[in-house]
Amino acid sequence: MRWVVGILINAILFVAIAGFLDDSFHVASFGAAVGASAILSILNILVRPILIILTLPVTLLTLGLFLFVINAITLQITDQIMGSSFEISSFGTAILVAVIMSIANLIIQKAVLNKDRD
Repeated sequence: MRWVVGILINAILFVAIAGFLDDSFHVASFGAAVGASAILSILNILVRPILIILTLPVTLLTLGLFLFVINAITLQITDQIMGSSFEISSFGTAILVAVIMSIANLIIQKAVLNKDRD
């Protein structure tokens, strides 16, 4: 259940960020956002750990900031899989979307999801 909630939260974030970054980030519909969120979730399970292991020295040197680049890479892979319904115009936009999503997910987890455990 938590996985489905996470996918829906990411889908809402995709739509909101697409509205904010109108020219450089495009999501065709909420269904496309849910699909992209599901694909991103699967990539985070399968590909992200491999990328983290391969780039561990760089990640340590940058004190973890390189993880934003890894998140941007998984967003670019999601863009390639989704086709024209989910478009990110450049790698810089992918990094910006990764940073915004990381901050938003952190706030949502601290404010909403941790209250359920108390």
